[in-house]
Amino acid sequence: MTSITQMVENLVRPEIRALSAYPVGDASGMVKLDAMENPHQWSEELKQAWAKKIQHADINRYPHPQAPKVKDGLRKAMNVPEQFDCLLGNGSDEIIQLLTMLVAKPRAKVMAPEPGFVMYKMIAIFCGVEYVGIPLTADFELDMPAMLTCINEQQPELIFLAQPNNPTANLYSESQLRELIQASQGLVIMDEAYLPFSSRNHLHFLEEFDNVLVMRTLSKVGLAGLRLGMIFGRSEWLNELDKIRMPYNINVLTQISAEFALEHYDILLGQCELIKQERTRMQNALTELGFTCYKSEANFILARADMAFEGQAKEIFEQLKRHNVLIKCLAGGHPLLENCLRFTIGTEGENGLLLEALKDIL
Repeated sequence: MTSITQMVENLVRPEIRALSAYPVGDASGMVKLDAMENPHQWSEELKQAWAKKIQHADINRYPHPQAPKVKDGLRKAMNVPEQFDCLLGNGSDEIIQLLTMLVAKPRAKVMAPEPGFVMYKMIAIFCGVEYVGIPLTADFELDMPAMLTCINEQQPELIFLAQPNNPTANLYSESQLRELIQASQGLVIMDEAYLPFSSRNHLHFLEEFDNVLVMRTLSKVGLAGLRLGMIFGRSEWLNELDKIRMPYNINVLTQISAEFALEHYDILLGQCELIKQERTRMQNALTELGFTCYKSEANFILARADMAFEGQAKEIFEQLKRHNVLIKCLAGGHPLLENCLRFTIGTEGENGLLLEALKDIL
């Protein structure tokens, strides 16, 4: 009889067996500063108003397949021109998967700068599409000669450009982005997951270019638990994406909650402003402690422990866990991130606990 190990080897694609599942750290009982979440809760008054909405949810029925009220709320909150369509996903991850499935022809390619969001590569592998990662420069800027060479020689069907980028938190030059879009004959996705903390958006690219789509999420603005992502663009593209979207992918509770939250979007943006203020304070404090902090346009800070604590990023990460503070250790993930740590911006109190722990460790 064939062993289960042999059956797995026989049936599961080797590139899937070679992967590791997306790592999520156990944050039980810790100050959670590892996942770029909005740390601020709603007021009790707002929670009660939301609970009243939820009470009337028809959870015995399938949700509306298109969630039109959510889309209307997004258009209004994000100032999206009416001529562009909107498609919703169960988080941005589902939309990335739909985009990759859309172009998954034999020998199709997905391209993205690295280091970047790991799901671009993982989903390409899931879908059996070749992934081409182009390293950033040492200061985390686009390597334009390498990017343009790849586009001209390989013509990837899909290019992901995260703005701001995760995990480096920076914006690329708009003129460089435009040059890449003009060189590409494929789809170019502007991933604006961290838009609420950024000084620039790219909706205008939708009017300039036929091959650009803009992807966003409500996770970073304070609704990570809802798992709601969205993509805006011309209906010619989104109609094709809709054909492979799973029916009823946005559940009843998410739709009601998102509709309610978008009616109070100003509150969420106000919380984002508090996070931006704390980001400035934390950049200064971490620099004073001896870290090299890179300019951030997101709700986290990339810092390198390369001066006073050379080679100690992993040790600092482990020591922080012993102080019940969880951050993200990036050392070992990509050569450009050697000795790097990523600090999500928390509340003033949470950030204070982090700094006290770092002072104790260092």
